[in-house]
Amino acid sequence: MKLRVRFLQLPILFDADRLAEEVAAIPESAWRGHPKGFPGNDALTLITNDGDPNSDARGGAMAPTPYLLACPYLMQVLETLGGTWGRSRLMRLSGDSEVTPHVDTDYYWRDHMRVHVPIVTQPTVRFICGDEEVNMAAGECWIFDTWTLHSVHNDATRSRIHLVADTVGGGELLSLMEQGRSPKETKPGWTPKRSPPRPGPPPTLAYESRNLPDVMTPWEMRDHLGFLLSEVPPGNPQVPPIAQALNRLRANWHALWARSGDDASARPEYSALLEQTKKAVVALGANEVPMRNGMALGASLNALIFASALGGGAGGMDADDRAAPGQPSNTAPATTPPANRVAGDPVFDRPIFIVSSPRSGSTLLFETLAKAPGLGTIGSESHALMEAIPGVSPAARNWDSNRMTAAEATPAIAAALRERFRAALRDRTGAPVGVNPVRMLEKTPKNALRIPFLAAAFPEARFIYLHRDPQPTLASMMEAWSSGGFRTYPRLPGWTGPDWSLLLVPGWRELIGAPLNQIVATQWATTTRILLDDLSALPADRWRSIRYEAFIASPQAEISRLCQAMDLGWDAELDASLPMARHTISAPNPDKWRASAAAIDAVRSVWASEHERALALIG
Repeated sequence: MKLRVRFLQLPILFDADRLAEEVAAIPESAWRGHPKGFPGNDALTLITNDGDPNSDARGGAMAPTPYLLACPYLMQVLETLGGTWGRSRLMRLSGDSEVTPHVDTDYYWRDHMRVHVPIVTQPTVRFICGDEEVNMAAGECWIFDTWTLHSVHNDATRSRIHLVADTVGGGELLSLMEQGRSPKETKPGWTPKRSPPRPGPPPTLAYESRNLPDVMTPWEMRDHLGFLLSEVPPGNPQVPPIAQALNRLRANWHALWARSGDDASARPEYSALLEQTKKAVVALGANEVPMRNGMALGASLNALIFASALGGGAGGMDADDRAAPGQPSNTAPATTPPANRVAGDPVFDRPIFIVSSPRSGSTLLFETLAKAPGLGTIGSESHALMEAIPGVSPAARNWDSNRMTAAEATPAIAAALRERFRAALRDRTGAPVGVNPVRMLEKTPKNALRIPFLAAAFPEARFIYLHRDPQPTLASMMEAWSSGGFRTYPRLPGWTGPDWSLLLVPGWRELIGAPLNQIVATQWATTTRILLDDLSALPADRWRSIRYEAFIASPQAEISRLCQAMDLGWDAELDASLPMARHTISAPNPDKWRASAAAIDAVRSVWASEHERALALIG
């Protein structure tokens, strides 16, 4: 189900130790491997159709299994949340395992929420949804946006166990959601209320009995079609004729419904409408039209409409069917390799990585350069894409830092990294990038500590170093820490300050107890020192530089210069005033940093020498 935020924590806290006791009493034989064989993923059924503990179906009348009935506090948890419950399970993720990146697109997930209550977990378990990441602590209660690309990673050796309960909602649950909090929101005084075990008999829960229509009503079809079309970025010329074909389906479906309703005698006519429309939209290119979550419009239409409008979308399908976006279609628009390129990397032609310290304006530069013809991007920063690969997260290296060298670009890690980037690339119109080799633009602040790693994984990599004067950069970094919206490693083991924000630099443990101005100054200076060392070690033709101040003053001239240096075309005319980037915290003002001038000047000795060195290197 699509939510207004990526993650929402509900204001309630359960007794995880008591839940763990109940779970431990269930025999190990009750756990079942994933139906599709995903390694490290297994489950214990709690609510299924007819209460059958061996069922993975999501359709039909739901009832508790003997395992749920043996767990009175677990039943109290579900009662407290107040939903009408569909299929629900305990989900176990083994140590050093992952739930691979996927999007839940079928009919079941259009209106179902997935409620998570961690029972056994640890700080190294990372739940990633879009460009956000959280660690769900034991006993907390969360829901998340299943319509967005998401994954889970357990970097520890201990298994993670969550209660995972599916529901379309209910009055009490809605109230809890209204009082919930996104990790990016600040709600003074917000504290989850404890809900300990209660004495007394097990509660009576509400279970689903109808979860799929025999024949979809025209009003529901209109809602689904409108939703899917609204999820396609504007400007795609393939969309209008597809929308026209879908509107014809809606009108004819309504007319047939008005005549026959859900009478079984009309099913052949309904089926013919679906088949006719499916063929039409496929011929019009629906399988090549990307939506905002990276999935193809055609695949989502098939899951939500064509496979479900006559009752076929939930019965035997597993709730963890994983649709992974981004694999280029066989009919994706082709691109021709540049004629002047010497044969090299068969997949990535001179990929470009923007590197800088945090809060240097790299998002603005990225969003501007991404308008160049022939470039592909993943559309956002790659925190989740990269750190989902075993060995890339700092948790795999004793939480030392985001620093990675060429030695860590093992064949397995490099192959996974290249595969994930290639699958997620979209051109400037939002369409999947065509045939190889492709040109890629990537920007993630942590990459400033990974230049040798990236140069090894992408042999033709080019780098653009963006330098911004440290005073406004440091002021923006302090603002980012204080906002709470840039937390990268909440509950960082050993860290006693506010949730760690921005990139994790080598030597961060020496900052325990330090004031914020010293923390950000050290982050900036350490990052700048490392990236200058790494760039200096590269051949001169593999990197170029740009100053943020020059970019803001003359955007057209600076972008044209960069494109020429990187052998890119440029066909846009930029205004003298650039738009605000997506990660802007407060309105730009060249003198805004002066409010923090005293704090920044107090740590000048930390950053001044690296600033002088950067200016000398970039001229």
